[in-house]
Amino acid sequence: MQKISNLRVDTEIYQLKKGKNFDCWKFLGSHLCEVGGQRGAVFRVWAPRAKAVSVVGDFNRWKPGAHPMKNLSKTGVWQCFIPGLEAYDIYKYCITTPADEMVFKADPYAFHTETRPSNCSKLYDLAGYKWHDARWERQKAKAKSLEEPMNIYEVHAGSWRVHEDGNPYSYRDLADQLIPYVKEMGYTHIELMPLTEYPFDGSWGYQVTGYFAPTSRYGTPHDFMYFIDECHKAGLGVVMDWVPAHFPKDEFGLYKFDGTSCYEDQNPKRAEHREWGTMVFDFGRPEVQCFLISSALF
Repeated sequence: MQKISNLRVDTEIYQLKKGKNFDCWKFLGSHLCEVGGQRGAVFRVWAPRAKAVSVVGDFNRWKPGAHPMKNLSKTGVWQCFIPGLEAYDIYKYCITTPADEMVFKADPYAFHTETRPSNCSKLYDLAGYKWHDARWERQKAKAKSLEEPMNIYEVHAGSWRVHEDGNPYSYRDLADQLIPYVKEMGYTHIELMPLTEYPFDGSWGYQVTGYFAPTSRYGTPHDFMYFIDECHKAGLGVVMDWVPAHFPKDEFGLYKFDGTSCYEDQNPKRAEHREWGTMVFDFGRPEVQCFLISSALF
């Protein structure tokens, strides 16, 4: 749980504007914390051309403006603290665009989300998982990767194997079933097709809406940590597919986030993969660079 008073807000924003904040998930997004003796959550979102932003959810009956955010020194980074919130509370950002329209957006930095077809962000505390892969980490530090054999098993978590009722395996089910299979077949690594949150099953994870959230289809972030932990304990490396090439046009996602070209390229000739119906990131924008590099490192 964060202590908001310890955050160096000005430095974080300065580094974001310079394109050098590569762990900005620690600053942006939602974080359970304590302020003035009150427990709740602090929210921060980058929406540079928004006229107004507020946080909405079940806790305020989704009423726009009930919990308004402040534009910090007019930097385009908006912030507010809401007391009384807890893990798994759902929320979105209500953004007033330059055209005075209201759009409801999921949090680009959320750690957890509702399961599709629902698409709200969820408060979640990443702390508290106890890792058991110290041996793996020691061995990895001593490994001569370029001289050792590598045999990679690529897998789509949702279709590798399913329960009799058709439901997919959870992260913990995969730990119990997939890991022994991969070991028996002589593989050294598992490559996971994209697991960052995505709305459309048919994309197989290649059209991402949540770059900091392992998909909730198979469990919570801690469940995903458990799967990775068990892989490492079994001596298996994990390779994760990651998708910076494009993002979908789903209304709740990154598309025209503040009513303007925010995450997508501002040049319409470069902004869209028309054959896919997806948008192309503005790779030259410092805040977008921070977003993508932070996601990759995360």
